[in-house]
Amino acid sequence: MRGATAPVPPPQRRVRIPHSLVMMFRAGVRAAKRCMASPLVRTVLRLGISAGLLAWLIAASREELSSLEVGSKSAAAAWLIAAALTMAAAFVMASVRWWQVAETLDVTVTRRSMLSIYLAAQFVGNFLPTTIGGDVLRINRLGRMCGSRANAFATVIIERLTGWIVLPLLTLAAFAAQPSLLRHSGGQIAGGLALGTLLVLAFIVWIAEHPRGLGRLSGGSHIRDWLGAVHTGLSVFRRHRSAAGRLLGVGFAYQILLVAATALAGAAIGVNPGLVAWLAFAPMVLIVQNMPLTVGGLGVREGAFVLFLDAHGVNEGEAVLLGLLLYALTLLVSLSGAPALALGGRRNRSKVPAEVSADH
Repeated sequence: MRGATAPVPPPQRRVRIPHSLVMMFRAGVRAAKRCMASPLVRTVLRLGISAGLLAWLIAASREELSSLEVGSKSAAAAWLIAAALTMAAAFVMASVRWWQVAETLDVTVTRRSMLSIYLAAQFVGNFLPTTIGGDVLRINRLGRMCGSRANAFATVIIERLTGWIVLPLLTLAAFAAQPSLLRHSGGQIAGGLALGTLLVLAFIVWIAEHPRGLGRLSGGSHIRDWLGAVHTGLSVFRRHRSAAGRLLGVGFAYQILLVAATALAGAAIGVNPGLVAWLAFAPMVLIVQNMPLTVGGLGVREGAFVLFLDAHGVNEGEAVLLGLLLYALTLLVSLSGAPALALGGRRNRSKVPAEVSADH
């Protein structure tokens, strides 16, 4: 009937949760947070994820691994030695990249000291179940040398950002040179990952460099000082384009050496998807293996090789073995940092400014 009002539904009874259950739930959440904050628990979880991923990948590729045939053992050994030497050269180049950041920010330190600290950090990062332990060591030792941990923190962060710029650019350049790599799912995922990395990085750099971003955080606490030093350092590179260009040039050289080490390790077991494919996919493997989910990227790196190289004549067994070989080579080369770690950092006696100069 016109004008009739709709019947009003009866009020619903609210379910009352007993206060004791609420308190038990909150206590469980707090206990879970404390548990997850424990370094031991995080390490055990990461070890478990690595073991699970590796077990799954090895089980899935058991037939390929059992039938894998490597050619001449002497030739394979030669390829692996070349890969190890190339990786060692990449470590040296990475220390030069870090030194260039420090020099531009008026943080005075010798190249030899920078190499020693970097190698010690590589040993810590690759032999200990830690995600940022190597970077913490770099900040502490360089901070003692230059008299400012804030400046040391800025050099490490900016040096890291350089790698995240170069790696996706290498991948996108390879896809531009050979668009057919994008026809399969692995190529499409790699291309999306490269673009996503650049977008996220651009946002991070914009926030870090913008006066209303990290520029407002200078002073007040140690963390604010450190973030403020990153802002000032990025501003220095924005004003000095030639220094930024040299830094990117060294960054490209470093990452290309890592790609070359990957290709040489692949040659040792007969994996050769082609130069452009290596340039397209090896950088993305380097990105995903740094995800703080596993120990040393174990499992993630091998799975990424399986995904990216599947359409290029590389079976699962070869991809898994390649990832494990690269991990073994990384550990081997990182052993060179053990003496530097044992000797410890020495304070640089050179006079250096306490803070990064914005007018550099």
